[in-house]
Amino acid sequence: MTINRRDLALSTLAVPALAALALTTPALAASADEEAVAKKVEAFRLAQIAADPKALGALCWDDLSYSHSSGKVEDKATFITNATDGKSKFLSIEYKDPTIKVVGPTAIVRFHWVAEQEMAADGKKVPTNLHILMNWQKQSDDWKLLSRAATKL
Repeated sequence: MTINRRDLALSTLAVPALAALALTTPALAASADEEAVAKKVEAFRLAQIAADPKALGALCWDDLSYSHSSGKVEDKATFITNATDGKSKFLSIEYKDPTIKVVGPTAIVRFHWVAEQEMAADGKKVPTNLHILMNWQKQSDDWKLLSRAATKL
């Protein structure tokens, strides 16, 4: 292949034009899978606040690995039991600055967790400030939580 001055000049003009186009073109809308995962993440948050065992169970894989910021790891049954036992209740849970990245049948979800819960025994209010990593996996056409890890901030 022979490259002449004209071809070289045109290619040097095209690169800045393409770069400008890329900078001015709005980002593409979230994919259908990203939107579906976002809905599941929000449903999970609401189920946590409501301490709803049926809703939490429907959102999680049977092989769930749920890791707390203390390092404690729970399976699905233990997580649901502890999340709904009434020993504490969430007054608020916020999932701030969420990101969702879908890779094949897996979604990687990260967010900043800011919450407050009240202990049933003494009424003490406990704030939490965490970074959360969730892994969701597609099962047929449904997304379910496979694992969750938390780190204190």
